[in-house]
Amino acid sequence: MSKKELIALILTAFVGTALGALSGRLVLAQLNNKTQTPLIVSSSSSFAEKSIQETNAPKTEVCPLNGSLHTKSEKEMWQKRRPLFVMIENHQDARPVAGLNNADIVYEAVAEGGITRFGAVFYCSQAKDIKIAPVRSARVYFVRWAAEYGQEPVYVHVGGAHCDPRTKEGCLNGGKADALGLIRKLGWQGINDLNQFSVGFPTFYRDINRLGHPIAIEHTMTTSTYRLWKYLATKRHLTNVDEEGVPWNKGFRPWKWQADSNVQEGNVREISYSYWPGYSAYDEKWVYVGGEYQRYNGGKISVDYNTKKPITTKNLVVLFARESRANDGYPGNVHLVYQNIGSGKALIFYKGQVIKANWKKKDINSRTIFTDNQGKEIKFVAGKIWLSLLPSGNKVNY
Repeated sequence: MSKKELIALILTAFVGTALGALSGRLVLAQLNNKTQTPLIVSSSSSFAEKSIQETNAPKTEVCPLNGSLHTKSEKEMWQKRRPLFVMIENHQDARPVAGLNNADIVYEAVAEGGITRFGAVFYCSQAKDIKIAPVRSARVYFVRWAAEYGQEPVYVHVGGAHCDPRTKEGCLNGGKADALGLIRKLGWQGINDLNQFSVGFPTFYRDINRLGHPIAIEHTMTTSTYRLWKYLATKRHLTNVDEEGVPWNKGFRPWKWQADSNVQEGNVREISYSYWPGYSAYDEKWVYVGGEYQRYNGGKISVDYNTKKPITTKNLVVLFARESRANDGYPGNVHLVYQNIGSGKALIFYKGQVIKANWKKKDINSRTIFTDNQGKEIKFVAGKIWLSLLPSGNKVNY
């Protein structure tokens, strides 16, 4: 393509101050090493997604996160990397979201106003570059879950609940919802904390055309597994080991699992629950079909934007924790706190069975462990694991 043709393809967008405040950091396009007008990059950008070719090789290699089987070439890839814990939103205007079908583990909890958010863990399911969208802001309880993933766990987000010492916004009552403060306290900044505000383009970009119709700018932040792992390796010097050669999984506590064929099929065919009463767009239902649970949200089947297939899981964990308002001085008092350090009750579903269980997380770096009522650790069915956090006392119908 000639220079003139390239210039003709570039659509320049003038971004105002208000839009900049929402987007956080605008991307700068460059042509012949000269800075051009700021752009919001769409899916038609000349910056192509790099694909990693899938193979038809036998799936003989066990994923260390959930026991799922993968090819030897996939194992060779994940052995050079570390897990990514990515914040993905679930606002009804942002659906379908991209990437959840390729996550090994997904956490879901209310972020604010009855709207849930996902913490998706990507590691083994990487036969191709996985588009992830929309990426959203950090919450304290998701940071606590991310901290379980070994040495220098990678946390991917766009800003987050915070404490502003200039105005005391978010600082009252001990700043209980100060997710960015917790990240600083953990020493993640500049190392394994991938905040779009500091990382920017091309690792992150705004895909304004993803859904084919206009959407609010906060629903457009996009990245991919390849972009994130590339940035980690080249800018932060984090692969499967850190700069001192310490592997990410040193001290990592994996969950236990068992082969699907070893588990007798039960008769629990449907599971449903609400996160908040009155927020029906976020009510959840799971239907057992062919050994997996298909997800419904707000009365509609959930589909992954990338695969165009229903979102499924092999294991569903519903855990209960105390919910409270942060009362931190933030406008509207929207910030929440879930006590996901400590212990509580849980329901675990797999293969049509239900197990009444307990969860325990000793401290922020400890793994959340699930046990039955006799104190024996639960063995999941090998495959994807989905964890939904509900306020204590919420009802689950099955």
